[in-house]
Amino acid sequence: MKTNWAGNVTFTAAQAVTPTSADDLRAIVRGSSAVHVVGSGHSFSPIADTAGTLLNLSAMPPVFEVDRFAVRVNAGATLAELAPKLDEAGLALHTLPSLPHITIAGAVATATHGSGARSLAGAVRSIEVMRADGSVVELTSAGAVVSMGGLGVVTAVTMDTVPSFEVAQTVYEDVAWTTLLTSLEQIFDGAYSVSAFVDWRGGATLWVKHRIGDEPFAFPGREADGPRHPVQGQPAGRCTEQGGITGPWHERLPHFKAEFTPSVGQELQTEYFVPRTRAVTALRALAEMSTVISPLVQACEIRTVNAEPQWLSPAADRDSLAIHFTWIPDTAKVLALLPRLEEAIAPRPHWGKLFTVPPMLLAARYPQWEAFKALANEHDPKGVFRNDFLTRYFGSTASS
Repeated sequence: MKTNWAGNVTFTAAQAVTPTSADDLRAIVRGSSAVHVVGSGHSFSPIADTAGTLLNLSAMPPVFEVDRFAVRVNAGATLAELAPKLDEAGLALHTLPSLPHITIAGAVATATHGSGARSLAGAVRSIEVMRADGSVVELTSAGAVVSMGGLGVVTAVTMDTVPSFEVAQTVYEDVAWTTLLTSLEQIFDGAYSVSAFVDWRGGATLWVKHRIGDEPFAFPGREADGPRHPVQGQPAGRCTEQGGITGPWHERLPHFKAEFTPSVGQELQTEYFVPRTRAVTALRALAEMSTVISPLVQACEIRTVNAEPQWLSPAADRDSLAIHFTWIPDTAKVLALLPRLEEAIAPRPHWGKLFTVPPMLLAARYPQWEAFKALANEHDPKGVFRNDFLTRYFGSTASS
């Protein structure tokens, strides 16, 4: 893997390695001065890059251990691989990201959320981490989950599960912008998962995922007369079943089917989190910049995420509104626009997507920032897992 999925990041690693066993992985880690795990390559920031050894864990032995309340799984597995196994066992995850193609460890380490009110990180009970000396420790701290690979190589993840459930997905079109803003709380609380795709020209489309058995809600707009794709002009066959047809959770919670290229394919992404108490204010501020946003954006999705205890989750300790931009693949123009958006809404950004918030400003938005720096220094005192991205935001370790 020479670049990330979008092609906007070229990896600088001296070597890329795919270990096939714990012993193999341990030897690689012990023998490397700098290591980082790449996951599925779906990050748009250089969060997974390293000057040393780039690890791909897709060939590691599978782990799938379930009990009544949790599942333990190998970190390099994708959510598309895990979800059907869980469903066969009568279990489910409370959420799945829009695209199930990403790895479990990558989704957790960046606090990726999805369909539902929590991120995957919010379901994590513990992570197993291999440190630079080859030792493996189990970590349960709220600071260890969203670590961006800064504590070591995550080898396994244990997550809470819920009983398997069924979902029906319906798309509602022609929702007025004023209706969305004035009824924001009721709309987003009206189903198990609600996404609002806004065009910044005065309209919105709602993607509603209703869990069978929950009380129905009367959503505004009109039901779409056929399947839709979030990006106009893209083939709707790549998307999960709509039209109110009931199906298992793992075939409805993602927007995209695992067997197809997700989203557009040629794109860049940014996602900003603001407190839910500032949701309408933030959306109005962005709407005022619609003339500069619209030429660069392919789709913009708005969701809500509940507060969670993970230190570096963008939803840490506060209910949040997540505003996700799918941009055209023009890095220079997108990066030139982002500071204006960030100044207007003062967000916490998704770690794996494009943003330009300076370290000092970002540190002030996370109460446990310094605590995470101390945790990273404790588990990685020599900075073996500290890449340029982490160094920019959290500094170098004392002995690196």
